[in-house]
Amino acid sequence: MSDRPRLLPLLGGTRHGSRDAMTCLYRCGNACDHPVPNPTDNPYFGDVVDTEISRRGVVRAGAVGALVLGFGGAAAGALAGSPAAAAPAAPPVPGEGGVAATGAGRPGSGALTFKPIPPNKLDTLVVPNGYDHSVVIRWGDEVVPGAPAFNLGRQTAAAQSKQFGYNNDFVGVLPIDRRRALLVVNHEYTNEDLMFPGFTSQDALTVEQVRVAMAAHGMSVVELERVENTGQWQPVRRGRREYNRRVTALATKFEMTGPAAGSAWLRTAADPKGRTVVGTLNNCAGGVTPWGTVLSGEENFNQYFVGGDAVAEEQKAKLTRYGIPTDVRYPSGSRKWDRADERFDLARHPNEANRFGWVVEIDPFDPQSKPRKHTALGRFKHEGANVIVARDGRVVAYMGDDERFDYLYKFVSDKKFMPGKSSVARRHNLTLLESGTLYVARIEGDSPAAEIDGSGKLPADGGFGGRGRWIKLVSGNRSYVDGMTAADVLTFTRLAGDKVGATKMDRPEDVEPSLLTGKVYVALTNNSDRGKAGKAPADEANPRNSNRHGQILELVEDRGDNTAETFAWSLPIVCGDPADASTYFAGYDKTRVSPISCPDNVAFDATGNLWISTDGNALGSNDGLFATAVEGPERGHLKQFLTVPLGAETCGPFITGDNRSVFVAVQHPGEVTGASVENPASTWPDGDFAKPGVVVTWRLDGGPVGS
Repeated sequence: MSDRPRLLPLLGGTRHGSRDAMTCLYRCGNACDHPVPNPTDNPYFGDVVDTEISRRGVVRAGAVGALVLGFGGAAAGALAGSPAAAAPAAPPVPGEGGVAATGAGRPGSGALTFKPIPPNKLDTLVVPNGYDHSVVIRWGDEVVPGAPAFNLGRQTAAAQSKQFGYNNDFVGVLPIDRRRALLVVNHEYTNEDLMFPGFTSQDALTVEQVRVAMAAHGMSVVELERVENTGQWQPVRRGRREYNRRVTALATKFEMTGPAAGSAWLRTAADPKGRTVVGTLNNCAGGVTPWGTVLSGEENFNQYFVGGDAVAEEQKAKLTRYGIPTDVRYPSGSRKWDRADERFDLARHPNEANRFGWVVEIDPFDPQSKPRKHTALGRFKHEGANVIVARDGRVVAYMGDDERFDYLYKFVSDKKFMPGKSSVARRHNLTLLESGTLYVARIEGDSPAAEIDGSGKLPADGGFGGRGRWIKLVSGNRSYVDGMTAADVLTFTRLAGDKVGATKMDRPEDVEPSLLTGKVYVALTNNSDRGKAGKAPADEANPRNSNRHGQILELVEDRGDNTAETFAWSLPIVCGDPADASTYFAGYDKTRVSPISCPDNVAFDATGNLWISTDGNALGSNDGLFATAVEGPERGHLKQFLTVPLGAETCGPFITGDNRSVFVAVQHPGEVTGASVENPASTWPDGDFAKPGVVVTWRLDGGPVGS
């Protein structure tokens, strides 16, 4: 490898939209090369800114050619000092006042006063002046105490099982006390092109290298400590670090809970009871619960399985609806993990795929606990799950199915949240997601169909909006879908949504309620197939055909009750270049708004501002993080806070409860067609070859971020 590898140009193909073809291959198994899994005919309703770059960061990082300038993020779960907040109650007792609070004062006024940064294609992190950053942890760093030092040329599954995994996505930070916290991170997928020197093909990998990739999937729990009295955090490198843990696709056992646990759909030769699953796959976003656990969504699990052509005919339609081809043994983009573990061969183990696609819950404060997969929340391509405590004490989880023309869901628990820090309360709250009612959304516009022409032009009433209804699918062991049992509905939730006429959306990804207002925000990333021949046309909630840039949906439950079965909705943001007539920013002056494309994750800071990260920017810039007020006169004043390096996606994000620290994951830096370990497209973060990692950003003067 040369001392200064040649950087490749950013390439891409129109077939794969705004994402590079390499990302399509590894992240979702070339989903856009396969037919859209949803074939139904469900009904449709409602027929450059002045900027600055942090020169301080440029000077510090410029010497290695990988400029790391910082990140911004958002609060998650119910640990940010909200009315529903409750810290974990098991030992150790987390600190009061939000995530790792320092007693440094209030989290700020909420005014977003930072100067927005410009779109760019630099191989660096860029944030406004007045901020600093550090890389918290990167691929290969020690997680489990005693892990061997990372050796790129001699990777082993045993070593990777103790080291920080690949392609970090969701980030959660849970307090232990005022100076310590637990970082919990998803590892969504691997890219063998960028992991193994000399890579040529999946078939050429050794079985041990396949096992390395399996170990690099999953989750990491890492104990952090605050650096002095700043917003900077770093891993604890001494002592027992008893909470540090790796969860992998290779060996970690998961318990199945809920009505579908033990059903015939989940039984295999290795697990005839259908209650224990090895591993978790393609973990994308997630959420922090009010009781101090982390939820993680299993997303594009379909790409890990082969042999769909050999299953029984009555199962093929179900596999196809979940994106698993049934006409070939090895689909396009197959990882061929059957070489290392035969359970990924559906010809031998036809039910194994049914054991993935769930919401996973992990208790980071109990490293000996078995993570769980909650069948009561349904099975689909989960982006994540975010929880709020409703007025009556029940908990509500909101979820999106990240696929073109798929659905929006919510779950309402049977039991009520028990506040307090007692062990009794914690044991009770750990059962809240095991039983309840699962709903899917049907959305209706309030404008005449003729006014929704697919161009994005606003209807006569000046905004996209209307009413919606949550359609009950299953409650406990009772199914509300004709011809399907409760286990059927929960295992094949997409098919249940098809039957009840749910509204097809433009890739509903992260769905998060504001803990201050109870309003719910949905990132609809894009859908280039909208309006194509034989595909669903534009509707008021998805108002543009060939939708390349996506939109943000705001949902207001009736009576302010998150358990309600009806709601109002609107589109406060229709993404794209503000100069494009098809964009909309809640009526705000578009000459003052940053361009944004392909919203992926949404989150909130402690004062209620909405932060939006992007994936697959179709405007020619690197992906980034943006912030806007959602209430008051600044609603819609969207401002870009950061960009990530070349080829990377902005993931996370997470802002601590004191608003002093911003955590974001830099996923797949340098993931550009033609790149390799020897010839990287990015050298972030260390100046040699690309490594996914987590970054923390803070204000130099110690003030609240964004202000």
